[in-house]
Amino acid sequence: MTELTTIAFDIETTGFETTDELTVVGFDSAVASRVFLNTGSATPPEALTEQLNDTLQAPVKLSLHDSEQELLSELATFVTSTLSQRDAKLVAYNGERWNGGFDLPFLRTRHCAHGCEWPFGTLPYVDVMDVFETRFNTSNDTLSGVYKELVDGGLNGLDPFADSGEAVTAWEEERFEPLITHNVADIRRTRALMGLAERYCSKSDFSMKSLEPII
Repeated sequence: MTELTTIAFDIETTGFETTDELTVVGFDSAVASRVFLNTGSATPPEALTEQLNDTLQAPVKLSLHDSEQELLSELATFVTSTLSQRDAKLVAYNGERWNGGFDLPFLRTRHCAHGCEWPFGTLPYVDVMDVFETRFNTSNDTLSGVYKELVDGGLNGLDPFADSGEAVTAWEEERFEPLITHNVADIRRTRALMGLAERYCSKSDFSMKSLEPII
């Protein structure tokens, strides 16, 4: 497990229905965070990236896209030209599990809606939530709750939202800085938890799956 670089990811959306759209897709590695923002044709502040880097105290590369389809196109380029060229594993918290999950099913639906090819086929995937449910004693199964109990490294204080549902309202109101800050807090918490799990759990405790389609 540890020989593969961890790339944590998380998405934000306009809601939970099949017709809802992606607003943010974020990835985090030990080097930097890479964030894609669907602006919905709004005009973010010119200093948005600078403001984010001042707040987050670590490199964030942000790209702006006028539509979900444009975001998906640039996302595919990033995955195939950058992530797929590395010895990396994609990691999420409740991104996709044997009985559900959110991020990957939502991404599949939105790729299907636009007729886009699935870009993640070369990357192995691990859902870190499974490990913490079965191999650690915690009283809370949320990302922020598990992070607070076992890591408490300050990222919860960085997150401007008490509930991830606030991300929907933030996008509608064009409050992009807190929206992206929330996403970055989530991907960094996810990567921190994966690192913790790798320190204390055996390889057999992780369920790694392929994201490659059959055809």
